[in-house]
Amino acid sequence: MNSVTQDMKYRQSLMKYSQRHGVSKASRKYNKSRSYIYFWMSRYDGSIESLECRSRRPHSHPNQHTDEELKLIKDMRRRNPELGMIELWHRLRKRNYTRRPESLFRVMRKLGMFPERKPKKPYVPKPYEQMQYPGQRVQIDVKHVPKACLTTALHGQKFYQYTAIDEYSRLRYLEAFEEASTYSSATFLINALTFFQKHGFRVECVQTDNGFEFTNRLHNQAKDSLTLFERTANRISVKHKLIRPYTPRHNGKVERSHREDNKRFYASHTFFSFDDFRKQLLVHMKRSNNIPMRPLLWNSPLEYLAV
Repeated sequence: MNSVTQDMKYRQSLMKYSQRHGVSKASRKYNKSRSYIYFWMSRYDGSIESLECRSRRPHSHPNQHTDEELKLIKDMRRRNPELGMIELWHRLRKRNYTRRPESLFRVMRKLGMFPERKPKKPYVPKPYEQMQYPGQRVQIDVKHVPKACLTTALHGQKFYQYTAIDEYSRLRYLEAFEEASTYSSATFLINALTFFQKHGFRVECVQTDNGFEFTNRLHNQAKDSLTLFERTANRISVKHKLIRPYTPRHNGKVERSHREDNKRFYASHTFFSFDDFRKQLLVHMKRSNNIPMRPLLWNSPLEYLAV
């Protein structure tokens, strides 16, 4: 028994009163039927544990498997240990087994006929590698511009925000594109490296997710072919690192910056054309690079680089 409940204490009080004053008086005082009192008196042995509610699950069922059916299943499974459940059910049907596959599955599971699953190795995340200097690694990602920010004149068009953020200084470079493709990614990479060089450092490594605009890693047919983005990174001697598939938290800094963009930019701005979006995004980039941040000891990215 896990714990003593209030109901158990109530029944114990009822039992003691019934023993002292009789069932009739206990029935009137506690407003319980005589049959209820007699039921619990038959269980009561003086301990409060005997007044615990027991399972109401039936011990048998009129449609449960018969002993003959259980024996047939066990014999068939013993002779065919490697047989799949559906094929086993099909062979049982030829021996006058009339149950559904769902019933067979429940019985086989209850009898322990399924092999135990091999325990998976728990995922142990690698400790985060803190960057030691600007340009050591830059995270790159693409954000789809919300439709609510586009006027009716832009109905059906899609705009994209490419983002590159330096993990050491949190300095960001943003650029607007009308498509998310490997060509746009390669163009953005060149422009981002030029931007960071103007601020005094060279990028050694870029980190992206596994989107097709960056890599063919998850492509079914072109898995081994390099995208234009990868070829551009190789040509300019920049290492391209891919995060674990379906794990956006590994690109957490750029993902978090996109969340801040939603609050500070897209929630309060409207775009009338692509050129208008590009100009407003440029203003937002300058603003975001001058906002103090707690990880930077309450310095802005530009101030942190100047320290």
